[in-house]
Amino acid sequence: MKPPTRQTERHVEAVLAALDLLECFLDQPSLSMKEIIQKTRLTRNRVARLAGTLACRGFLTAQPDTGFFRIGPKVFALGRAFERGRLLLSLARPLLRELALKTGESASLYVREGFERVVLAREEGTHAIRHSIAEGQRMDLHAGAAGKVILAFSPPELVETILAKTGLPRRTPATITDKARLLQELAAVRRQGYAVSVGERAADACSVAAPVFESGKELVGALALSGPASRFTPETRRAHIRRLLAAAGDLSRQLGANAGATRSASGGNVAKKGLKGTASNGRHGETAA
Repeated sequence: MKPPTRQTERHVEAVLAALDLLECFLDQPSLSMKEIIQKTRLTRNRVARLAGTLACRGFLTAQPDTGFFRIGPKVFALGRAFERGRLLLSLARPLLRELALKTGESASLYVREGFERVVLAREEGTHAIRHSIAEGQRMDLHAGAAGKVILAFSPPELVETILAKTGLPRRTPATITDKARLLQELAAVRRQGYAVSVGERAADACSVAAPVFESGKELVGALALSGPASRFTPETRRAHIRRLLAAAGDLSRQLGANAGATRSASGGNVAKKGLKGTASNGRHGETAA
């Protein structure tokens, strides 16, 4: 019996044809309708429809006076996004490795994808017992330190859209499921420049996270340290947060963020404040997580 075909292996012919058309421009920056037809071996009508659709979405630019097509601005935007992702990974991995070695805990870089956060890169800690997470794993934004950092430093309208779409499902007894309380928590995270989670996503896990920015004070994602809650004592947690804030600031500066963005994200003067937050339950002066 033939095994069922996975959805990712089901190819849409129209999309393949459109991609074939775009690939024609790898060798030449400008092509006429006739040249595209020759390269793709598609009919004139089909090329006209595909090229018109791609031009409508910004992937091609039509030149009415000559009848030629050129690569559109959307392709260049995708190229910049690809390069930005490669740069981010190349800069982040050494910092994650250093964090993991110095703290013994697993270090991760999270980014937002749609209504979730994704583990973009991870370095395992040196302890035999570790908090198990894999690169590419998707998680809630409302549960966990990294998710709270991403929400806290995202535009308010985006946060409202995400919460309206996903709700606040309970993952553990410690998960914040009340919107008003979560918004208060996010405000505290913005003030102090970091987030703490104790058992919000996994009952026996603890994590701390800090934001990473690029040029223009745009949020890139969150750096996080995580491990068993038993190892994250108040003193150890404070030491981890200091290292994490330094690493996140370093990565932000390498990505082009100005000093003002990194200072405001770290609560102005964290060392002077002694890493005190606005805990609602009074635990060690940190955010109830």
